[in-house]
Amino acid sequence: MNKSKNYKASVKTIDRNKVYSVDEAVDLLKSVPQPKFDQTVEISCKLNIDPKKSDQMVRGSTILPHGTGKKIKIMVFCEPDKEDSAKKAGADYAGSDDYVEKITKENWLDFDYCIATPQMMKVVSRLGKVLGPRGLMPSPKTGSVTDNIEAAVNEAKKGKIDFRTDKTGCVHAGVGKVSFSKEALSENINEFIKALNSSRPAVVKGDFLRSVYLSLTMSPSIRIEG
Repeated sequence: MNKSKNYKASVKTIDRNKVYSVDEAVDLLKSVPQPKFDQTVEISCKLNIDPKKSDQMVRGSTILPHGTGKKIKIMVFCEPDKEDSAKKAGADYAGSDDYVEKITKENWLDFDYCIATPQMMKVVSRLGKVLGPRGLMPSPKTGSVTDNIEAAVNEAKKGKIDFRTDKTGCVHAGVGKVSFSKEALSENINEFIKALNSSRPAVVKGDFLRSVYLSLTMSPSIRIEG
């Protein structure tokens, strides 16, 4: 794959053998040549776990102090009598079987975050193969399966992000935009790392975070202190 001029220029400014502090890495990401759009700052963490073992799966959520910089579209699966209140709370879509059918037949996924009431999970579970791989499946562990729809919607709008390990034992997330101030980005990154550390399985011994990298949408990765 051909790399852009900005990417090639960024490579020259990054010492691939160095482990940077969060503040140093943020300074570096903000200093590299930027394209014409506001890039997402992405974090990738390799964990000291065996993703094949159920007792070592990592899943959680946190509210970033300064949000993600992205307008979040929210889907709420709920009973008909709760649809109006969900929309008043800020949900972009609210419904039940009609949306399940739309997702199943049309592969419609015009939302970024999904919430469901406990009663609706029997219906939503039919979408596991579609929502699961995309990180959209509601879960009690992240607070996205709840009867308190208003609170869940408000948290999502404020910058709540859910995270979970993939098949390789890594966690990936967007933690802001490069246009954010240095202080805002550093606070978001540190909050994410704190939340990830708090989700450490009890059976894991030794270092939990094997490596942590920051990058932009179109930049090389920078290794940071975990």
